[in-house]
Amino acid sequence: MDDTKCMVNLAKFYLGFTVDESCGKCTPCRIGTKRMLEILEKITEGNGETEDLEKLERLAKTIQKASVCGLGQTAPNPVLSTMKYFRDEYVAHIRDKKCPANECKALKAIQIDPEKCKGCGICKKNCPVNAITGEVKQPHKIDEDICIKCGTCVSKCPFKAIS
Repeated sequence: MDDTKCMVNLAKFYLGFTVDESCGKCTPCRIGTKRMLEILEKITEGNGETEDLEKLERLAKTIQKASVCGLGQTAPNPVLSTMKYFRDEYVAHIRDKKCPANECKALKAIQIDPEKCKGCGICKKNCPVNAITGEVKQPHKIDEDICIKCGTCVSKCPFKAIS
């Protein structure tokens, strides 16, 4: 893995697997991992709060100690490891509302570089929600409130002006 992988999203992926595989016999694993997953989803959607980091750590340690089987005892490891070594990514998601790897869809920032934009209108024509405005031969702009961050404009721009 490299810097194009979001560690918060990665932890969410592995925790999602654990939630699906839990047999459900012990409460810490059955309910605790679901609560951890909910917190990670909240963070990757840009709605995380600073207190969520403490909640995640507390839940993880409780689940490790109280779970009956190896699945429950190791389920929090991806979260704890990524929080230990990549805490700055969690903080960026929560405080700055940004995903450093630009992988979390809700936190993606799509922008048009006015110096590269030729005003051809291809992005504007292909935007499914009409989030792009601008006149022909003038740099265009993206309305962040309307944009659904689908990436269509990025792939259609022949001048690579959108990133």
